[in-house]
Amino acid sequence: MSSRRRTIVAFAIAALSNLVLAGTVAAQSENRELIDGLEYQLLYVALPLTLFVLVILIYAAVKFHDNDDPEPTTEDPALEITWTAATALILLFVGLSGYSVLVNPYVSPSQAIGGGTSDQGTVESFDDLPDTADEEIYVQGYQWSWQANYPDSNITTENELVIPANENVTIWLTSDDVIHSLFVPELGVKQDAFPGDYTRARTIAEPGRYDAVCAEFCGAGHSRMDADVIVVEPETYDQWIEEHDGEGTVTDTPDPE
Repeated sequence: MSSRRRTIVAFAIAALSNLVLAGTVAAQSENRELIDGLEYQLLYVALPLTLFVLVILIYAAVKFHDNDDPEPTTEDPALEITWTAATALILLFVGLSGYSVLVNPYVSPSQAIGGGTSDQGTVESFDDLPDTADEEIYVQGYQWSWQANYPDSNITTENELVIPANENVTIWLTSDDVIHSLFVPELGVKQDAFPGDYTRARTIAEPGRYDAVCAEFCGAGHSRMDADVIVVEPETYDQWIEEHDGEGTVTDTPDPE
């Protein structure tokens, strides 16, 4: 085998190995698993096609680089139909794969309220939001911090969001001033917060401490508008809620370890 072929084969093996190893990393939330799954599906299609096109390109460049009398490609209806049909199938696969993830309730929650109205009437505060079967937390963004409110317990935290692990959690978001966006990369959670409106983020997460940032430029302090998302076992979460019920602002948050 020539050195050129060995290089191509080595590159292909390395790329496939990295892809397989990346797919073995456990997702930290339902959202992240859905997004990663879509990325791997698309990579499984894109990588072989990319290698196929590169091989043909290299072959054509080597074989015909010194052709002094090139001729136009002859008509081949069968080949044209084949690559048109193959392209259509690939686009259909990409479209269906993307759509199945985008409509998932953990990626695009069904109840996202804009304009201050919902099926239950006018929404003027968190208290008017529709009920869900999830554990609900209210989060307000403001320049340049996040405030989390636990509606049934009169508990408020600053730049720390505590949620129970392995349970459906709904985070209702709004803003006090300009548009913000709560982004938790490791959990695959990203939702905008609008002044006067209420949007919903939904997740099921594994225990751990995760970094959250604002993903929408919101002024001079945007770069320091971050927070910790603390995911703890349900028993720890219930105990923390019970210990601090009615205290108002709480700085003593539980440790996920």
